[in-house]
Amino acid sequence: MVKEKLSIVKIGGNIIEDSKSLDAFLQLFSKLEGKKILVHGGGKRATSVAAKLGIKSKMVDGRRITDAETLEVITMVYGGLVNKNIVAKLQALSIDAIGLTGADVNSITSYKRPVKDIDFGFVGDIKKVAHQSIDKLIKADFTPVFCAITHDGDGQLLNTNADTITSQVAVGMSEVYETSVYYCFELNGVLEDINDRNSVIKHIDSKIYNELLKKGIIADGMLPKLENCFDALNNGVNTINMGNTSMLTQENDNFTMITL
Repeated sequence: MVKEKLSIVKIGGNIIEDSKSLDAFLQLFSKLEGKKILVHGGGKRATSVAAKLGIKSKMVDGRRITDAETLEVITMVYGGLVNKNIVAKLQALSIDAIGLTGADVNSITSYKRPVKDIDFGFVGDIKKVAHQSIDKLIKADFTPVFCAITHDGDGQLLNTNADTITSQVAVGMSEVYETSVYYCFELNGVLEDINDRNSVIKHIDSKIYNELLKKGIIADGMLPKLENCFDALNNGVNTINMGNTSMLTQENDNFTMITL
C-alpha cells in the first residue's frame, strides 16, 4: 500500500523574528501541497521578553538553562505569543491551523534531562510521539503547528529542542505517511565553505557525510543537526532537506537534500 505524503517543516528563530520573512515563509508554507505540519521555536523572542521582565537568560554552549522562571517565559512566548501569531497568520491564508504543545492530545511525551555535567533544568528529551493522536488532527484537515514544548505525562511542561521535535515527529508519523522534513533557516543549505553562502552541498548521503566529517567541514552547530537527520532517516523518514525558505517552491533546487 502506497503511503500518502506528509511534509514536516521547521522554521528557525531568525525567520520568526523578522515579520516580513515570517509572512513570506507562511505564504510559501500555505502553498505547499498535501498534508503538512509546522514546528517552531522562539528562543530569541523568549530571551527578549525575559530581559523585559528582569529575568536573565542563562546559556551553556548555545543551549538554554531552563529554571522555573524561564519555563514560565518560554511557555508564554512559545505556546502563546509566537504560536498563536503564526496560527492567526495561517488562518488568514486559508490554512486551518491548530497550535499545539506536546501536552495537547498527549502528542509528545518527554523525560526531564538527567543531570550530568550540567543541570539544564526543565528541559525534555523525547520519549514518545503519539502519531495516532496527531493523525486524527491531520485526517480532520487541521494543520498542526507545534511549538518547542513537550510534557512528562505527570503534569510537567518541558522546554524541548525544536529540531529534535521535528525529526522525532517525522519518525513517529512515518508509521502512517511517507514523511519528508524541511529545515528552513537563513543559509542556502549545508555549506562546503562557511564563508561562501553559495557553496551549497546539494546532496549528502551516509558515505559523503563521513567524508565531510573527516575533512572537518561538518562541525560545530551543524554536527548535532546532521546527527539528528541520519537518526531520523534510519528510523523511517524518507528525505530531509536543509536550506532557506525558497526550497519549498518547485523552482528552487539550491538546497541540501539528505538521504541514506
